[in-house]
Amino acid sequence: MEAQLKRGSLEVCVLASLLKEDSYGYKIIQSLQDVIEISESTLYPILRRLEASDCLKSYNVEHNGRLRKFYSITEKGKDRINEYLLDFKELLNVFNYIAKEVKNDA
Repeated sequence: MEAQLKRGSLEVCVLASLLKEDSYGYKIIQSLQDVIEISESTLYPILRRLEASDCLKSYNVEHNGRLRKFYSITEKGKDRINEYLLDFKELLNVFNYIAKEVKNDA
């Protein structure tokens, strides 16, 4: 998968994982493991980027005597998911066109 497309897909997967409930890094990785492989070293820069672009907010919760950073999706983050879905629909149309032309050429 092209790097830029994969990066955007990863970001949207992270956002989508937060639609039902707020979560923290390790749990986000676990929730995505059946969909796409993502490591901590990949996830945390994504979370920082999404927070910097106001797609996420973070807050700390004490858990077993330490602070755990939780993330929640914002309206801007939800809009980002919807924009991605529209872009993907357009990309799917292009893919279908290319596949049809290749099939017709065979």
